[in-house]
Amino acid sequence: MKIWVDADACPGVIKEVLFRAAERTATETTLVANHSMRVPATKWVRLVQVASGHDVADHEIVRRSETGDLVITADIPLAAELIDKGVKVLNPRGEWYSEANVKARLNIRDFMDTMRASGVATGGPPPISQTERRDFANHLDRWLAQNKRIT
Repeated sequence: MKIWVDADACPGVIKEVLFRAAERTATETTLVANHSMRVPATKWVRLVQVASGHDVADHEIVRRSETGDLVITADIPLAAELIDKGVKVLNPRGEWYSEANVKARLNIRDFMDTMRASGVATGGPPPISQTERRDFANHLDRWLAQNKRIT
C-alpha cells in the first residue's frame, strides 16, 4: 500500500504529518506536483514533478495509484475518479471521500463554480484548524494501522 499526495495544494502542516508518518511506518509516500518542492531526505518520501498544465498531476495520480492505496487530496473530481478505481481518499481536513458523499460534494462544487463564473465572490476555504489537523492525523494513523504494521 502506498500513499499519494496531490501536493500542489496540500498545506505544509499536512505534508509534515505525512512525512513523519511515512518515516515512522516505512510507508512509500509520493508527492505529485507540477513544481519543485522540498521533501525530506528519506527513502520513504519522494517527489514526482510533472509538467505544468490543468490536471496533469491529477492524471498522474490516477495512472499510478492502485486499489487499496491512499490518496490525499482536496480535489473532488479527482477523488470521485479515484473512488471508482478502489483507491481510498482522505482530504487534508481529515474527511474521507466515499461513494456515499463524493457525488453530493461534486454537485456543490459545480454549483459554486457556476456562482463564481456569474461574478459572485464565494471566497476560499478557511485555513486548516488544529482540530482538522488532528482529525487528519488520526484518520491517517488508523489507515496505516489497518494496512501496515506500525514500527
